[in-house]
Amino acid sequence: MPHFQRREFEDTMSFDEKPSRNEDEYFVKRDAELIRERRARLDEERRKQERSSHYNKCPRCGTDLSERDHNGVKIDQCEGCGGMWLDKGELEIIEEIDRHAPGFMYHLIGLIRG
Repeated sequence: MPHFQRREFEDTMSFDEKPSRNEDEYFVKRDAELIRERRARLDEERRKQERSSHYNKCPRCGTDLSERDHNGVKIDQCEGCGGMWLDKGELEIIEEIDRHAPGFMYHLIGLIRG
């Protein structure tokens, strides 16, 4: 700190002076808010990491899922255990297709067995 600035600082506040109660409260509140903000950011980052570590993984064995298309229906199949997983609404699509084209489920099961 340059000499002239140090002199101004010394003139404005003596080292023996104690901060006022309002100053203490201000800094305590400010520190608490900063800690809350940092904690919220860290929690959000953890949630994102957790979600990405499970994305497109088999819920049974944790192996990567590969997407297969069967008559317009996208089916996620586990490369490890062979399990099949459907996204929301896909079962209803399969039921509708099977109603109009009997044998769809039979062919779908044939897909699984390879």
